[in-house]
Parts: sequence; C-alpha cells; structure tokens
Amino acid sequence: MRDAQDGNLLDALLDSWQRNNIIVVNLLRAVPEGGMEARAMPDSPSVAEMFMHMHYVRLVFVSEDAPEFARSLPEKEWAAERDRGRLAQMLNDSAKAVCDTVKNRVETSREMNLHYDHPILFLQHMIWHEGYHHGQIKLALKLAGRPITNDEAGPVTWRVWMRKK
Repeated sequence: MRDAQDGNLLDALLDSWQRNNIIVVNLLRAVPEGGMEARAMPDSPSVAEMFMHMHYVRLVFVSEDAPEFARSLPEKEWAAERDRGRLAQMLNDSAKAVCDTVKNRVETSREMNLHYDHPILFLQHMIWHEGYHHGQIKLALKLAGRPITNDEAGPVTWRVWMRKK
C-alpha cells in the first residue's frame, strides 16, 4: 500500500472513479441482445435510458459546479441511445469531465460552485448514483428474462473493483 499522503489519497479516489466508469461501460457491453429496451416496470425507464441518464447527470453536475469543465449536454436526459459504441464513448467522456473537475478542485482547494461541501462528495455521489442504477439495470434485465448471471458479471464488475495494480 502506498503512503496515505493527500496526493496518494486523491489518486486512489480518482482511480475508484475510473474503475466505476469501467464497470458501467462493462455493464453496458454485457447487456444481452434486446436488453436495452428492458424495463423493471411498464412506466420505468429502459436500460438504454438509464445509461443515458447516468451520462447526463454527470454532465449536469459538472456544468453547475465547475462550468470550466462543462461539456455539451444531450438534448434529453432520458434518451434511449441504443448504439452501444456511441454510448460507451459518451460515458467515457463524461467520466473524464468528472475526474478533471474533482482533480482540479481538490488540487486548487476550490469549492464546488453550487452543491457539495467538498469535491470528493461529488465523486462519492456519482459513484452512489451509478451503483443505484447498476442495480436497477440488472433488475430490469432479470424481470425481462434477460439476466446477466453472476458468472458473467463478476469478471467485469467485482473483479474490476478488487484487483490490485
């Protein structure tokens, strides 16, 4: 384990965000054929809409709290983008915006503009929010008869979190 100096702690926290994004993109790629349209309930968002929502939420909070790192927002928060390659690129781009925001605000000791007492709370909120939707996506797929098994999910989710560099 590395020293617990502030720089190393920031590196570890940003690594956790990058791992979170890898897991989200891996989940996107693991969705079975026909699964992007799955919904937990008839009036629930589809799997495709939840992935777009995660991307959108990242960008909204960046634009409100650190506009110098803002990116263009999608026209709709709950759009049903089904092109997985495009969606993966969008998620990677918004993940970088979050990472750059937190890194800059911590390193320059600048507060967030609107929300959060500390930039790390923003990062933690994003991880919590996406974990919530990860569960919703897996539930929607299971209810639609297109589950991702633990054997399929483990290598692309849990192992990403737990691996040592």
